[in-house]
Amino acid sequence: MATRTFDENKLMSKVKWKIVPYIMFLYVIAMVDRVNIGFAALQMNKDLGISATAFGLLAGIFFIAYFFFEVPSNVIMHKVGARIWVARILITWGIVTIATGFVQSITHIGIMRFLLGAAEAGFHPCMILYLTFWFPAKHLAKAVSLYICGMAIANIIVGPVSAWIMDNVAWYGLVGWRWMFILEGIPAVIMGIVTLFVMTDRPEQAKFLTPEEKNWLVAELKKEHEIKAAKLKTSKWAVFGNFRVWHISWVHICMVLAMYGLGMWMPQILRELSKLLTNTQIGLVSTLPYICGVIAMVSIAKHSDKTGERRWHVALPIFVSFFGLLALTMTSNLWLAVFFLCITMAGFYGFIGTFWTLPHMILSEGSAAVGIAIISSVGNLGGFFGPYFVGFLKDFTGSTNAGMYVLASFALLCTVAVLAFPKNPAAQTTKSVSS
Repeated sequence: MATRTFDENKLMSKVKWKIVPYIMFLYVIAMVDRVNIGFAALQMNKDLGISATAFGLLAGIFFIAYFFFEVPSNVIMHKVGARIWVARILITWGIVTIATGFVQSITHIGIMRFLLGAAEAGFHPCMILYLTFWFPAKHLAKAVSLYICGMAIANIIVGPVSAWIMDNVAWYGLVGWRWMFILEGIPAVIMGIVTLFVMTDRPEQAKFLTPEEKNWLVAELKKEHEIKAAKLKTSKWAVFGNFRVWHISWVHICMVLAMYGLGMWMPQILRELSKLLTNTQIGLVSTLPYICGVIAMVSIAKHSDKTGERRWHVALPIFVSFFGLLALTMTSNLWLAVFFLCITMAGFYGFIGTFWTLPHMILSEGSAAVGIAIISSVGNLGGFFGPYFVGFLKDFTGSTNAGMYVLASFALLCTVAVLAFPKNPAAQTTKSVSS
């Protein structure tokens, strides 16, 4: 192994700022096109006669397609490389988003949401896997949290931008919500083409690293993967029988159900709290919880990397969200509700940044492509159930409060499941495999 003649932290900072901002930007685009239906609903539901239950179904059907296509997508990415496969994902979901602007019925919306999920399937687990190709374990949480900042940044952007388009753009006889889909789908197609030219698959191919830096990073990652592979002894497809993979999947589905159940309905919750707010004002107010989310996510992940502790850094934030969701049902004051939304989203995002270090603790590189995809795809089924539960209960009770109680219960289940995760899962996994 080459002698290290450079500072490790400086090298990883160099890699971080070269790799993470670009994929974070792609994640912003992904999330905008995934969640903008929540703002489209402010106009679209009336235009197409969509009930609360139907909207919950339409918002969540994206994740059904995501579930079925995510594992094969991640396996293909591991074979062909991130550059080619991520470019394909971006271009196809951009085309589907643009086409959504021309739908004429509830059925059409359902079809396009399903196709969007199929097109985008694999993007997020591909990016998590991609980061493990570049960052050793002790640097991973911060890198993942910065990448996932794209989720919060997207939610900060999508409200004001989508609402402004709906209020101000009505070209060629198309109403605002249609133009919102068309205009917000175009960046994905453009960046898909750009990705073909700018993304680097592995450190071995990195032109921005010196030979010494490249050799050290490749050797460090190889050593780490070999140690885990020797301990875990789990093949690519054997992860389907790994109890801890399904344990983490349950943790993920509980959190996603609660987060998307709230996020998809937030614009309509804000509208109910104040009928005087315009679409643009709702979009602006909705940015505040996500700003708090970014701050919480980066701070918690940084502290988790510093201490090396993962479990409590994942469990405590989602426990905070449990209380935030309950508190949200106890007020009809707009600004107090926004305060509780800020607390809740800070908990969700504080959870996410460190959560994705848990699979890295139990999966070697050979099994990570399938394992991470299983966790992501199963977990993202919560994105179907959360919005649907809230919509169904709103039609049944006339209020979103019952839905918030359901979301809170899943946040509590998530907390318990995280605390049940062992401190040294690799040791237990090894024991179960060898027995």
